[in-house]
Amino acid sequence: MAAPKLHLSGIIEESIVDGPGIRFVIFTQGCPHFCPGCQNPETQPFSGGYYCNVEKIFINFQKNPLLSGITFSGGEPFIQACALVALAKMVNKIGKTVVTYTGYTFERLLEMSVHNQAIKNLLNYTDLLIDGPFLLSYKNSDLLFRGSSNQRLLDRKCRSKIEQKLYS
Repeated sequence: MAAPKLHLSGIIEESIVDGPGIRFVIFTQGCPHFCPGCQNPETQPFSGGYYCNVEKIFINFQKNPLLSGITFSGGEPFIQACALVALAKMVNKIGKTVVTYTGYTFERLLEMSVHNQAIKNLLNYTDLLIDGPFLLSYKNSDLLFRGSSNQRLLDRKCRSKIEQKLYS
């Protein structure tokens, strides 16, 4: 079976602003949110960008032993959840972390995952989720790993508590 391909806008091989530690950042191409003031407007169109095999990305990721993990940004990563799951699995297997940015709220992703198992799988492989759309009216450059104060940093424990409240 051929390795899945990702539709990318670009890759940054070392970042200290896209999650904890030194991150390898994947910018997916295509986003349905079109947030005014988006930090990455070039990633919004579903056209453009380029395609890259996840195995090739993983090989490049492994070249730097200083990396804490990988970050999926966008665009909207959950549009390509299936291919990102394949990459996240490889990253987790070698003990590195996965951070995923999304313009959806965690609650909305749970709703969407009922009809798309890949979304649930990507959530399961994500150590830290930064959720919610960028809202220009809530812009705050002092926030850790976020652009607006409505966005949340949700680790596995936080997400589990939210799920318990939703389904109890």
